[in-house]
Amino acid sequence: MTILSTGRRAAVALGCALSLAPAAFAETNSGDTAWVLTATALVLLMTLPALALFYGGLVQSKNVLSVLSQCVVIACLMSILWLVAGYSIAFGDGGDANAIWGGLGKAFLNGVEATSETGTIPESVFFMFQMTFAIITPALIVGAYPERTGFAFVLIFSSLWMLLVYAPVAHWVWGSGGWLFEQGVRDFAGGLVVHATAGSSAIVVAMLVGKRKHFPHEMRPPHSPVFVMIGAALLWVGWYGFNAGSALSAGHNAGNAMLVTHISASAAALTWMAIQWIKFGRPGLVGTVTGLVAGLATITPAAGSVGPVGALVIGISASIVCFYAVTLIRNMLKIDDSLDVFAVHGVGGILGTLILPILATAGPLSPGLGEVPMGQQLWVQVQGVVAVIAWSVGVTLVIVKVTGLIVNLRVKHEAEVEGLDMHVHGERGYHGMN
Repeated sequence: MTILSTGRRAAVALGCALSLAPAAFAETNSGDTAWVLTATALVLLMTLPALALFYGGLVQSKNVLSVLSQCVVIACLMSILWLVAGYSIAFGDGGDANAIWGGLGKAFLNGVEATSETGTIPESVFFMFQMTFAIITPALIVGAYPERTGFAFVLIFSSLWMLLVYAPVAHWVWGSGGWLFEQGVRDFAGGLVVHATAGSSAIVVAMLVGKRKHFPHEMRPPHSPVFVMIGAALLWVGWYGFNAGSALSAGHNAGNAMLVTHISASAAALTWMAIQWIKFGRPGLVGTVTGLVAGLATITPAAGSVGPVGALVIGISASIVCFYAVTLIRNMLKIDDSLDVFAVHGVGGILGTLILPILATAGPLSPGLGEVPMGQQLWVQVQGVVAVIAWSVGVTLVIVKVTGLIVNLRVKHEAEVEGLDMHVHGERGYHGMN
């Protein structure tokens, strides 16, 4: 078995094989199951409360409750939709159309029994683990449009997006028989499936919804850097489940993924801090933890392919590239991707996907590319990036247009001035504050 079949790809492929084999050959491993159960809780932590606090701290105080509400309700809504159809589309067998989507054969977990297995873990655990990815990915896009979109738009858009963008791409890349899976695209934990889809879709939504009233003339600072730091720290911890959990086993692949995740995040945080210190004379906390998140996003697709030295290079590169992507989008292109979803998550995920073939053999503990030449793997990665971005952008454009026919994309001017906390939810995040 070559390195191409390690981690998540191996577990999915093995699960399909075992489903056709005699029951005696299908055996759940309690250690693997325990680890993936733990990883599932860690990935859910990334949305609730980590991402909610991170995004909530970055907006104005009059909109913090709005962002928290969006993250909570998206988590609940995506969970139900994952059961109804999302899991089947991503990890089912679509028959003649299986290269494109997984069909609806597993809708409502049809055909899944208590003893069903995926690799060495129960299929119910695999279902739950993948559900947490389907939760956080549309939640990431919340950062593109806070402080100005209606709550109904958020719910309708997120629902359609998860079913029409996230789930099909997950099948392409991770589903057995998916066309990018068959080509050998490497995306260990979601550089393409999570970050490239969410990032590229985020910038489309930001452009279609339009700028906040004060942008770009007045750049208002985050109302709570404390929330931002707490959220980022929880994201860091949760990311161990995100990346190391994607090995779907409690072995050396998970250990190496956790190690490189930590190194990349640390290097990226220090690099972003250094850039700000040199350019502005002060090492800002918000910038430091933004770099941290950029390092986490960038190592995600490469966590199963590079060693610690490669992770160090990825972390440094992530902050340099993402920092200047923020500057380009915000200051030069004047696009109000409010919380830098594309510049940090989208650019980071794409960078990690493209750089992994180059760094796969750098230094000790590098898993490498097996027998696949670097140039060949790089070409496959490029095809994956182009296909995923094209699908995400095109389908997102249609979803936003259709959603706009059903509900208003933006709240009224007075709601933006008053804040969405009171105008939409009738509650305040803080009492005695504007």
